[in-house]
Amino acid sequence: MVKSKSSRRWLDEHFKDKYVKDISDSGYRSRASYKLLEMQKKDSFMRPGMTIVDLGAAPGGWPQIALSVVGAKGKILATDILPMEPITGVDFIQGDFSKEEVFDDLVSRIGDSPVDLVISDMAPNISGVKERDRAESLRLNLLTVDMAQTYLKNKGVAVMKTFQNPQVANLVEEIKNSFSSVRIVKPAASRKESSEVYVVAQGFRALGSRG
Repeated sequence: MVKSKSSRRWLDEHFKDKYVKDISDSGYRSRASYKLLEMQKKDSFMRPGMTIVDLGAAPGGWPQIALSVVGAKGKILATDILPMEPITGVDFIQGDFSKEEVFDDLVSRIGDSPVDLVISDMAPNISGVKERDRAESLRLNLLTVDMAQTYLKNKGVAVMKTFQNPQVANLVEEIKNSFSSVRIVKPAASRKESSEVYVVAQGFRALGSRG
């Protein structure tokens, strides 16, 4: 098959990419690892001993980083539709957490533990239909917000991927209703041409305390 000029250009840029090169040296599972590391360096929302729920965890870049911070006394619960190679110390559930049986399994593993942090690097499968893709991205964001609002402890944190579009402003306003600080960030490890950004919401105001 003859590659198009755009395909060749993407491959050239991919293999010249600093973060792609670093992955092979660092042992991290994905480029996304560097995005979380950068946000952690800026905001220090992960600390030893925390309980963290990771939504959309495959291939394991984020739970890998989270585990390195929370340590043996922490707890990492992760889920994804896609399979993930096991990580010792990470409790992984494969399945769609928007489905009742997967959600119930996740909740049962949370138990009475107060959740300190909900992180999500979920993204929709792109159909190419702009309005459909925006709606699916928003659906995933709202699922993450609902999980955070239901299970976070007071002053907990939520970090989630979204994509720049007119709906993001409404999403941020919704999140501001229950968090004292909400910022949109674009990590350096995020490709410049990508519309992805991350919402960092800190200072959750819990109505009913879980811890």
